[in-house]
Amino acid sequence: MSFGKSMAAADVGVPASRLIDQRIAALGDWRGETLARVRALIHEAAPDVVEEWKWNTPVWSHNGIICTGEAYKKAVKMTFAHGAAVADPAGLFNSSLDGATRRAIDILQGSEIDAAAFKALIQSAVAVNAARAPKAKASSRA
Repeated sequence: MSFGKSMAAADVGVPASRLIDQRIAALGDWRGETLARVRALIHEAAPDVVEEWKWNTPVWSHNGIICTGEAYKKAVKMTFAHGAAVADPAGLFNSSLDGATRRAIDILQGSEIDAAAFKALIQSAVAVNAARAPKAKASSRA
């Protein structure tokens, strides 16, 4: 299993959920535990979420990308693809705040995740994606 810059040939065809499981296990520390926790919260907030593996990174989608989950030495970064348009009344976004599109949450070791606020953020991101999704054209009959 490769978690470097490119996906290993052996990873092709492996379900994204399994690759995410393997990524969490490979981290083997607080970052894996944190990624597993936010993954569970994402599924609670959006039961129809689709797990994907893009850019060698876990991705959660629903009518487009909701967020990615990246593990760095000092943080687990949850990057929301359209975070600038997502309501964040609890102020969870603490990274990439100057961007025109994305917003992120850097979760540091020992940080507590406000589960209710995080799930509300996920639901808001799903709503933003739904509003952005192309609408099916109504058929017209003459």
